[in-house]
Amino acid sequence: MQTLQRRWHKLLLLLVGLVLLPYLLIVLYMPSAIHPISTLMLRDLVLLHGYDRQWVSFDQISPNLVQSVMMSEDGQFCIHDGVDWVQMRGVVNDALEGESTRGASTIPMQTAKNLFLWNGRSFLRKAMELPLALAADFVWSKRRMMELYLNVAEWGPGIYGAEAAAQHHFGVSAAKLTRRQAALLAVSLPNPFERNAGKPGRGLKRLASLIERRAGRSGEYIKCLYD
Repeated sequence: MQTLQRRWHKLLLLLVGLVLLPYLLIVLYMPSAIHPISTLMLRDLVLLHGYDRQWVSFDQISPNLVQSVMMSEDGQFCIHDGVDWVQMRGVVNDALEGESTRGASTIPMQTAKNLFLWNGRSFLRKAMELPLALAADFVWSKRRMMELYLNVAEWGPGIYGAEAAAQHHFGVSAAKLTRRQAALLAVSLPNPFERNAGKPGRGLKRLASLIERRAGRSGEYIKCLYD
């Protein structure tokens, strides 16, 4: 009986450690010299698939991509605390009323998921994602958050980060992305396996045109990154 209790105690300590580890990593990832990998990159390494990710600093990423991603993924990025509670409340209300829910993931939530959690919809993952996003937004500057997000986001099989994506899809560096190219990359983020930024279909082109127009008017939305 005592042996069984010791085993359960060790298992409990292990689970607690796994839950707390991401919060420690959030602090460790504060310096810009740290270039973390995502859980998906780690998976690719374990499966011996390999991946392409070339880290670039925030200043080496075209503002066109920053603007497009914000307008496509998280228009309130500069003013929320990691979670867009207005959008989240709408999703909860839709779910309670039995309606199909829309996405409410912010860039901090997606960054936390990419770095520390896993893909796929589940209440457990979302429950872990929310406090991680709040902690990350509290610890990291908005520039650091965006830098991390744009360097770990997946843009195709084995293609991670803005630099690898820009070179793979358009043959240019992340710093040289045009508004059109940036918009195509931004709208492909929700499903980069079916949405190919380098070979967009008619629907993807329409979405990119919308985001391109929004990005052109995004001056007030991006002040936390460029002021």
